[in-house]
Amino acid sequence: MTARIPEAPGLRDLGLANWLVCKVVAARQRVPRAHLFTTLGQHKRLMWSWLPFGGVLMRGGKLSTRDTELVILRVGHLRESQYELQHHRRMARAAGLDDATQDLIFEGPGAAGLDDRQRTMLTAIDELVGTRTLSDGTWAALAEHLDRPRLIEFVMLASQYDALAATLSALRVPLDFDE
Repeated sequence: MTARIPEAPGLRDLGLANWLVCKVVAARQRVPRAHLFTTLGQHKRLMWSWLPFGGVLMRGGKLSTRDTELVILRVGHLRESQYELQHHRRMARAAGLDDATQDLIFEGPGAAGLDDRQRTMLTAIDELVGTRTLSDGTWAALAEHLDRPRLIEFVMLASQYDALAATLSALRVPLDFDE
């Protein structure tokens, strides 16, 4: 599929600040181009609004890195977002979610080998992505594992990555890795 937004914009398309951010992100990810950033960077104000929001949800929030990656992997799997999965499988490994655990996450809440917290979180993600809300029972189960700020963050994180998956798909953002 062809990208709907030019995938390799230059300095003129991005502006100096966005161009520099794209170069730094690509170098940190060890890819020639960070396509998500070169795409969003073409809407200068939007990128600078999204970066801090996404950053807080991904690494600056109250959920542990393991919990964050569990959420992102499950949403990426449910939305068949290869872009999200390419990046976050690597990040999840670094956070201690090995390939076997990731396979359980992809299998879903019924997978043998998950603990109660993981099972509850996967159930909530599936419900939230599928229905755009959480039932009272699912909310109560999730509240047994997460305090109020983490409950809010959980819903925002899952929703943000669901929206990001839709953006990646609709704009046909190319993958960053050749795998």
